[in-house]
Order: sequence, then C-alpha cells, then structure tokens
Amino acid sequence: MSIPILKHFGLELRRVTRRPRPALRVLKNFEALQPKGYYPSLFGFRSIYRTASSKAIPKTSPNPRRLRPFPFLAAGGGLLTILFSALQPITHEPPEVPRDEDVPPPGPTPNDGDDKDLPRYRLAEIKEHGPKSERPWVIYEDNVYDITDWIPGHPGGEVILRAAGGSIEPYWEIFSIHKSPYVREILDQYVVGKVHPDDLRNGRPLQDYIEDPFKLDPVRDARLMKLTAKPCNAETPAQELAKSFLTPNDVFYVRNHMWVPVVEEVEAEHHNITIELPDGDSRTYSIKDLKTRFEQHTVTAVLQCSGNRRNDMTRHAKKTNGLQWTVGAISCAKWEGVRLRDVLADAGLSLEDPGEYAQHVQFSGLEAYGASIPISSVLDPMGDVLLAFKMNDEPLPRDHGFPVRVIVPGHVAARCVKWVNKIVVSDEESNSTWQRRDYKCFGPNEVKQDWDKYKAIQVMPITSAITRTWLKPPEKRLGGQAGESDTDSVVQIEGYAYSGGGREIQRVDISLDGGETWDQAHLIDDTNFEKGNKAWCWKRWRYETGLSEVTKSSKGESKTTIVIKATDDAYNTQPESHKSIYNLRGNLATAWHRVDFDCGTALQNCGRGQK
Repeated sequence: MSIPILKHFGLELRRVTRRPRPALRVLKNFEALQPKGYYPSLFGFRSIYRTASSKAIPKTSPNPRRLRPFPFLAAGGGLLTILFSALQPITHEPPEVPRDEDVPPPGPTPNDGDDKDLPRYRLAEIKEHGPKSERPWVIYEDNVYDITDWIPGHPGGEVILRAAGGSIEPYWEIFSIHKSPYVREILDQYVVGKVHPDDLRNGRPLQDYIEDPFKLDPVRDARLMKLTAKPCNAETPAQELAKSFLTPNDVFYVRNHMWVPVVEEVEAEHHNITIELPDGDSRTYSIKDLKTRFEQHTVTAVLQCSGNRRNDMTRHAKKTNGLQWTVGAISCAKWEGVRLRDVLADAGLSLEDPGEYAQHVQFSGLEAYGASIPISSVLDPMGDVLLAFKMNDEPLPRDHGFPVRVIVPGHVAARCVKWVNKIVVSDEESNSTWQRRDYKCFGPNEVKQDWDKYKAIQVMPITSAITRTWLKPPEKRLGGQAGESDTDSVVQIEGYAYSGGGREIQRVDISLDGGETWDQAHLIDDTNFEKGNKAWCWKRWRYETGLSEVTKSSKGESKTTIVIKATDDAYNTQPESHKSIYNLRGNLATAWHRVDFDCGTALQNCGRGQK
C-alpha cells in the first residue's frame, strides 16, 4: 500500500472515529483509491460475505462459529482490523475466519446433514414466537429459524418481524432480492428445527397458517382503476380527474410497493419519527410533539408517479417495463403539516451551514420503503417540504401514509415517503433499491441499464393529458367561434397540465387534426384553492368547439386525432413523440397526448345522453 493511500486512510479513520454514523464512508473512499484490480474484493461487502459464508467455514468443523452479517460494522475496532488486514501481503489462499473458543457451538444446521435430529414444532407453537416475543421465529419451506440475532443486522430493519410466527415466503415474493443463495446461507445459520409432519402438506406448511401480508389493507373505492391488487396500485379514473381541482381522497391514485402498515388511530399521536444528523446525534419526535411544538402549514400540491402515461409510451413507441398507467397516476390535494426544515433545525442542524456531510435527506417508512432528496430542497424556505398529517382537511387515509408522510412538492411522488418513521441527514442518497436501481431514465438505445450512470428522478418535467372528450347536445352558445352555427353540437375537451419544480403552466395548445393546426385551450382559474410558496398544482383546462369544426378537421373521415401539449413559465414544452424519449422502464412519458375522436360515435352517445 502506498504511503499517500495509507495517509489518506488514516485521516479518514480519524474522522470516522469522531463521527460514529458515517463509518462506511472510510471504506468507500478507501476502495475508490485502490488501483484497478488491487484487493478486488476487500471491501465488496456482498462478495466478502458470500465467500465467508460458503468457503471459510468447513462443513466438517467440530465447533463452527455462527457468522454474523457484516460483523466489522459493529464497532469502531473493526475498522482497525480492516486497516491492519490491508497491510498484509497479498495471498491467494481463502481467508481464514477467526475462531472464538468461548462461543458455544450452535445446534445442527441443514448443512450438517443432521435434519433428522432437529426438533419438530407444531405451527401453533411457532406462532407463539411472533413479532412481540423475546425469540421471534420464521418458517421457510419446512425449516424453522430463530431470527433473534439476525434482526439487528437485517438491512430492512425490523420489517422482518412482519413474518415472525409464520412463513417468510410470502414476504420473499415481495422482496425478491432475498431469492439468492447467499441470503439463504445467512438464514440457514439460524435453523432451530423443522415443522411437524402433521402440519405439512406436500412438504410445505398448511395454507391456513400462511399469512397474507395484505390481509389488513384498507378497502378501496370501486371507482379506482386497479392495475394490481397486491400490492394495490390504482389510478384515478379520467372522469374524476376532470371534476374538481382537489382530487377527493377516495379516488386519489394509489401507488404502493408493499402492504399498508397498520397504525391504530389511538396510537397515532405516539408514532415516532427519529431524526439522525451527520455527526451521529439523533432526536425522536412523536406526532404529538410535531403538532404542538411547530407551526403548521398548508400546501396544495400534485403528486405524480414517474410512470404516469407509461401506457402511451408503450403504444406509441414500444414495450416498456412497469405498471401500464394511463393518465391517472396523478392527483392533487391539500396537505397540512409542519415544515421539515423547522424540525431539522430543532434537532440541531444548522440551516445556514449544514456542513459538507449534509448533502441528502433520507426517508424510511414503516414498510421498509426508502428514498431521499437533495438537502437543498429541504433547506429552501420556498420549498414547502412537509411532514404532513392531513389530506384535504382530513387525517391522512391509510393508503396515503397515515399517520404521517413526507410531501416534497414539485418532485416525483416516489420521494414523498409514506408512513415515515426515520429521517437521516447524510452525505449520500438513500441506499434503497427505489433510489439507486429504479426511478431513473435511460436513452432510447440503452437496453442494458447501468444504474450508476444517471441520477435518480427528482423534479418532474412538464406534462399534460386529455381526461374527457364528449359531445354536448345542440344549444344556443355565447361567443361562438367563426364558422360555427348557433345550434351546432358542442365538443367539450377537458384535461390537466402540470410542471414540476414550482413552474406554472403558461398555456395549453390543442390541435383537432393531429398536430397540423393549433389553438389555445382555456385555463381554469383555481387560484383560490392554491396554497404554498410556488405553483405546485396542476392547471385544469377546457376547450369547446363545434362538431362541424371537428368534422372539417377530419377531412371527410369519421375520425380525427386530438392532440395537446403544454408550456410552463420557463417555456419548457413537451416533446412531440414518445419514440424520442423512449426508455425501457417507461419513465417520464411526457410526449404530446393524443386521443382519437370518432364523430359518429360521439353523435350516437350524445343521442343516448352519454358523456
């Protein structure tokens, strides 16, 4: 090891010992300094653990030591061990795991080939080792595991307790990352028995004893358009989007990655959020603390999934991966809560000079979802980032984060973490899959996705959509356009336009002939409903014209294509085609929105009184 590298490592080590939380930074920085190929797996946590768990422990050892996940993270002394290890000559021999003669050997594991000697447990006995027991157990296949010692090292924290007392397999179906050999190797170290044969059917626990993770989810409104049931993902129907500026809670679109956590109303005031600062200091606030100690603010803001209109990209470009949202993965609501910047200041963070290690704010939810935003969004006094308790003057519905969620106006909804219980100010973004390996955009030609190449989506680009097109019965109209008769049937077209970052919509352009000629739609004045420092809301728009004009635009055909595009106050506008912005994940499908309009069908529906 070179002297400059050793010196740098020593300085980093000294800094880390004074700051307990970001201990991983020294490992990351040191790894970055190594020449390519130098100690290639020394700091590759997954590969180290995989190697140790599969090679370093001889299966014939009379006194095997139970491995713990990432043991060198447990104490500062582990960093010194790594430092001295790095100074040793390079060897191609497999690493030898230190032995501790004072640690009693564990019971037999499946690797020992002694399954017949393991005790058999009835499912009723296993159920007693649930989330609140001193020794939580889980089942995988027909094996029983005591996960008590694994919980502190579990990357998902105590979420694993959801499965305690029953089978872990339904949860592994959700968290598919667990379906890898090295995770199974970890679990196998904690085996304590087998499921009793009387409680097995075809080698698996009886179905009656396997818990459905979604059984306590709330009942959803029948008007929502469900894309998936477990977890629930449902969009606001187009006709509901057009009805009002604020989307009613019952039909506000639902985007869940997992189950909906259960927080009883009587316990909501005691729900805690832990704030952790870069120096390792932390402070915990209950909902009651936040409501009584901090000024409350109201913000009206749109939430939009990055996959909104993904189905348009699939139809007009080519196949995309992900939920095939149409135009309804977007909604607008009034949010009430406390400003996150006020809470961070109270916790001890300097808003004027937060320090070089305060670059991101990470959020974690009760169901293990995690995401982060740049700290600049939080520190901006005009940014309106909230810890929200209310939605449209009511307590947050369960699907939308009860009892508290993060609201980051102008950003993708994936950063507005629901059921939040931990906030960390850090020098790096969240390590969650949803931050690092999802919600990013690649080029049209990039089939292989290099997740480290691009930044995570934060502020949303401009978009617009047609939500309703219908034919009014003939009526006397005021201010009819040139060429229209006073009794001409009226085609009414409605929709929304939105741009992230607080940019206000300037205009909405509409074409009745597929984009050859244009006119401007009427922007509805909803300013009385808008709350906040910037334009965080959508603009509803409406356009009316005579059926004769639409027929003229169709050039004698019964069908025509209506097209809309929006422009914001920075003069950002939408791209013309989805082919030009195609990405395999189908994120940010913001091209011109096109809807086919059939004049003959519209006349028939009008005669039947349909809209």
